[in-house]
Amino acid sequence: MWAKRPKLSYVLYAVVFITVTAASVLFLQWSVYSEPVYSDDAEVDDVTRAINGVIGQLTRFVCQMWIEQKMTFLLNFLVLGLAYLALLFIINRFWITTAVFGTVMVVFSVANKFKVSLRNEPIIPADLSFISGGNTGEILSFIPSDGQDLVQMAINGLAIFIISCLILQLLDRRNGVISCRWRPSRFLTATNITAVLTRIVAAATSVILLVSFVWNLSVSHSWAQEWAQSLSDTPLLWDSLSDSRNNGPAMTFLRLAHAKTMDKPEDYSKEAMEELSERYSNTASEINATRTANLSDNTVIMVLSETFADPTRVPDVSFGIDPIPNVRNIKNNTTSGIMLSPGYGGGTANIEFQALTGMTLANFDSSLQVPYQQLLPHMEQVYSFNQIWNEAYGEDGSVAFHPYYKNLYLRDSNYKKFGFSHLYTLDSDPAIEHQDRIDNSPNVSDAAAYQNVLDSINSADHPQFIQLVTMQNHMPYNDYYAANEFKAADTSPLPDGERWQIENYAKGVSLTDQATADFLAQLDHIDEPITVIFYGDHLPSIYTTADSNEANSTILHETDYFIWSNAASASHNAKLAPENADYTSSNYFMASAAEHMNALVSPFLALLTITHEQVPAISRIIAQAGGIGDGTASSTCLDKQGNTVDMDSLSPEAKQILNDYRLVQYDLSAGKGYLWQTDFFDVEQSEHPPLTRRQVPEVQDTAVQTWEYWF
Repeated sequence: MWAKRPKLSYVLYAVVFITVTAASVLFLQWSVYSEPVYSDDAEVDDVTRAINGVIGQLTRFVCQMWIEQKMTFLLNFLVLGLAYLALLFIINRFWITTAVFGTVMVVFSVANKFKVSLRNEPIIPADLSFISGGNTGEILSFIPSDGQDLVQMAINGLAIFIISCLILQLLDRRNGVISCRWRPSRFLTATNITAVLTRIVAAATSVILLVSFVWNLSVSHSWAQEWAQSLSDTPLLWDSLSDSRNNGPAMTFLRLAHAKTMDKPEDYSKEAMEELSERYSNTASEINATRTANLSDNTVIMVLSETFADPTRVPDVSFGIDPIPNVRNIKNNTTSGIMLSPGYGGGTANIEFQALTGMTLANFDSSLQVPYQQLLPHMEQVYSFNQIWNEAYGEDGSVAFHPYYKNLYLRDSNYKKFGFSHLYTLDSDPAIEHQDRIDNSPNVSDAAAYQNVLDSINSADHPQFIQLVTMQNHMPYNDYYAANEFKAADTSPLPDGERWQIENYAKGVSLTDQATADFLAQLDHIDEPITVIFYGDHLPSIYTTADSNEANSTILHETDYFIWSNAASASHNAKLAPENADYTSSNYFMASAAEHMNALVSPFLALLTITHEQVPAISRIIAQAGGIGDGTASSTCLDKQGNTVDMDSLSPEAKQILNDYRLVQYDLSAGKGYLWQTDFFDVEQSEHPPLTRRQVPEVQDTAVQTWEYWF
């Protein structure tokens, strides 16, 4: 009876193949759509709600083939079908292949749904390093509380699907899509050899075609790109979420699988880089002629405060009390301003990368979205500013703290390349010491994070560069805190669901505000020069109403920053002029800190200093969904008043400086590294002993300040 099992027909295979592939396209597309949010008093009829809902969006995605002749659904179907087919020829068992392919599509779609809802961005190839880096458990912790039902439904559905495929595999007597035998007794027949060769050719052809397509999809004028565009593919590389919604998550994922770093500048050569290095060495000498301090004579603390941005700057968000009175006061009395962030709701690692290296994402090819995962792992030599302290004090000249897991964004390996002596995290050895939480929050508090930094300063016998990336205000923004005064103080005319998240976020920000003030007060009692660079990386993706209005594009990419020096520093109470500080981007922080501290600079810092003067803020910006720009460019510049600037309208001098900047970044990231053979990163040292201002008792009726040398 077992031998009499039927051979299921190829027609059935074809029907299942088409059905599973089409379902995969729709399921992936579902993962990037969301239900629209209407205000409580909005009058929206049922038809409009249905059209704008997820089902309506999916229907439009398919029907646009006939209504608009936009073949995006067909393109995604063919691409996924090719992947399905390649897997089928390799495995050569239809039902096993179907089970594997279907499972991958469901798992990917559910994970994509969660990432889009939490981060406003889809899964990209670089995210797969989370799994290979052993972060599966940490990734699962990001599943929102309202996502458990979806996970359970997916598990139940997959169980039924896999069991059905296994049963069909047992019932199907066909031993392969291409029937062939490998046993010697049956192998050496003309029919079998033909079948084996057919299978090998089919598998090789499909795999080669798929790999070639993926490899060339991001290459201009390649066959893959032109074929995709003939089927209505219109890449939006500056906005991966919009790209997924318009072109399909499969296309977005594949076009990022092979990321190009940068186009080679036409004037790039060894001679050009040597000339550039010499030119900016002269610029550094001119700047240093009026400066007296050494960066490495000071402890510099770079604080990336997770999602810190004044919520009251967002339109229609208001409270009866100020969420950040301390930071507001600090900003009024020291170098401070607004930082242009490339992200909204995410992108921490990119902003961090810019601050540590002085590079800007605006110079990279738009297919390079996460340098920590797509670029740094492939670089043999990486420059970062902490190396200034390593040069002065050896390998323990810099240290980093991040109260989360070390392999997220590959920080552990990347920080080693940067030259940090240690990255202290929850899972490092030894682990970060202070891990206190506030009430029911799952994240380490900022007060605890700051205490780790204080311990490091107090235990060191020389200045350090200290990197701190906090976690307290990381999404989601649930009701973690026992007493939240912002619920009663909220006067925002927003829907209840949006208000609830903003109130919880505001409470977290207010706790950061107080913890930061306490931290600086403790630094003021340390009798050695310390400078803090504090900045928020991006806004949280909770401002649904503001995000729906294009007029708010700039505001949703503006965070707060300040550069502050303690009482023992010569730069205590220093405040750069508004035209030099009101607007910036994170790639300029170290140059601005050197100016704030009156410290000598390297040729690289000199380049960043004059670039900041010409182009106060530059960043890769999402042009849709809360971004800046017209959708035709991947970068945005701001002038000294915070207005967006057309790149074409920049002065010839500014264009030349930006070209120099691109040359430097290309040489360091994709070029030959000629600058490493020059003194481009060498910081000239002051001949004067480090000058500091020590705390002295206040004297009535005198403006005299006591200055002395610090030995």
